[in-house]
Amino acid sequence: MTTSEPRPRKTTVESLHDETGRHLTTVDGWRGFIALAPTPPELLSSSARRRLSKSEGDSYDESRLEHHARLLVVATSTVRHTVTCGRRLVLLNRHAISARRGLIVSGPAGTGKTISITQLGRSHELTDRARHPHATDRIPVVYITVPPAATARMVAAEFGRFLGLPVRNRLNITDIIEAVVGVLTDTRCGLVLVDELHNISLASRSGAEVADTLKYFSERIPATFVYAGIDIEHSDLLSGTRGAQIAGRFTLITTEPFPYGPEWQGLVATLEQTLLLHDHKPGTLTGLDRYLHHRTGGMIGALSHQIRGAAIDAILTGTERITKQSLEAIPLDHTAETTRPRTNPGNRR
Repeated sequence: MTTSEPRPRKTTVESLHDETGRHLTTVDGWRGFIALAPTPPELLSSSARRRLSKSEGDSYDESRLEHHARLLVVATSTVRHTVTCGRRLVLLNRHAISARRGLIVSGPAGTGKTISITQLGRSHELTDRARHPHATDRIPVVYITVPPAATARMVAAEFGRFLGLPVRNRLNITDIIEAVVGVLTDTRCGLVLVDELHNISLASRSGAEVADTLKYFSERIPATFVYAGIDIEHSDLLSGTRGAQIAGRFTLITTEPFPYGPEWQGLVATLEQTLLLHDHKPGTLTGLDRYLHHRTGGMIGALSHQIRGAAIDAILTGTERITKQSLEAIPLDHTAETTRPRTNPGNRR
C-alpha cells in the first residue's frame, strides 16, 4: 500500500469514449488492443484515503471501477494450447505454397474462444514486430467476425473494413477481394482470425458461398487462417464436400467448462489477487471456489463477470468487500443460470 495521493485519472465514461473505435475489427482498433497495457491504480492506505478531497475520492473510486470493469485475460490451459498450436502452424505454413493448414477453436459460449484466438493474434503480432522492429508497413494479423446471415460480399467487406478500404456499393465482390488480397500480400499478413464462424451454414446457398470465399482468401493470402465459433464440430460446417475440405486442413481445439479442480482454484485465486477493495479479506474467494464453480457451471466468462460485478458493487455501495451474499446478487447469463445444479455443494464460507 502507499500513502501517496492518486494521480488524476480519466473517469470510466471518458475512458469508454477514448476506446470508441478500438474495436478489434479495424486495424487501428487491433493495434490499440496490442498496445493496451493499463496499469492498475494503487490501493491507498486508510489514512491516505481519508485525506482525499471529495473530487479526489470520486476520481480514485472511478479509477478502481474502471480497473474492475476491464476483462482480465488469464493464461488458462486453453489459451496456452491455442497459442502453441497456432504458432506451430504459422511456422509450418511459412514456406508452404498451397494447402496451408489452419486451426478451428470450437466450444460452448463463454468458454474463452475469442480470448484464445486474440491472444494468439497478440503473440504473433508482437513476435512479428520483434523480428521487424523498423518496419512500419506490415499488418501481421487480421481479425474479423462473420456477420449474422452473412453473404460472401459481406464477409469480403469485413476484410476491407478492417483494412480501412473504401467498400462502396458499386464495387462488386471481385473488386473487394482483389483489393484485400493485394493489401494483405503487400503488408506481409501472416495470421487471419475469423470469429463467429457459427453464423455460416453450409445448408444455405449464401453460407456455402461464404465458405468458398474464405477458402479462396486462404488460397490467395499466404497466411494461417484461424476460425472460432460455437460448437463447430456439431454443425454442418465439417460435413459434405465443402466440410470435408475444411476438416482435412484444419486442426480442431475444443473449449469446455472447467471441471472443479486445481486449475479452477487457480483461476479464482488469480482473479482475487486483482481486487482493489479496502475491506476485502484475502482468501474469501478461494474459500468459495466450490460455490463459484457450482454457480457458474465452470464457465470462465461467467466467473469473471460475477467477480468483477461484485467488486464494482462493493465500491458503489461502499462495503469494499465481496461476500457470498454479494456474489449471489450478481445475475449471470441465462446459460449459467439454467444449467446451475439444484443441489448446493456446501460452502466453506
